Amino acid sequence: MTAVQHHSDADVLVERDVVTHENARRGLAVVRIGFGLTFLWAFFDKLLALGYATGKNADTGVVDRFGPDAWINGGSPTFGFLTFGVPEDNPFREFFNNIAGDGWANWLFMIGLLGIGLALTFGVGIRIAAITGAALYVAMWMASLPLENNPVLDVHLLGAVTVVVLALTLAGDTWGLGKQWAKMKLVRRFPVLR
Repeated sequence: MTAVQHHSDADVLVERDVVTHENARRGLAVVRIGFGLTFLWAFFDKLLALGYATGKNADTGVVDRFGPDAWINGGSPTFGFLTFGVPEDNPFREFFNNIAGDGWANWLFMIGLLGIGLALTFGVGIRIAAITGAALYVAMWMASLPLENNPVLDVHLLGAVTVVVLALTLAGDTWGLGKQWAKMKLVRRFPVLR
């Protein structure tokens, strides 16, 4: 039988312990919220075809908001990018083309966008958001190979690094609900939920 450990608030590691300057914490909070809103925007654009990345004809520029490209109207959030966005000389092209538009890929992608976006925006579950966000960014980086402007680095890898830094610095505590979240019994028991 294992003993149950009881923690006091003094046992909870918070961002101030990791990032000591208030302006640095505020800067990390701005980055966190910005990334969170970017993920949420991608979710809603694909869900509703708002006419930015989804719902806009690439050839004509005609916008069909809430049209057939919207996920809620049967559109696929993964089909276009994984079919037409993967370069022909990409070593993973066949893999990405084969999963393009699959129901499980669509659901996983959309749940990921929503979950990561909410976690980063509100500052809760940052560690899970960092793991899943970094995995999503790395997958998108792999789908973009070979890169046009740099043989290794692009915005996807930088995004992956950024979400990991946000988790490591407990960036959900400033202008977020991270401190309150960290005090919950479930989060104390399973720190990966922090």
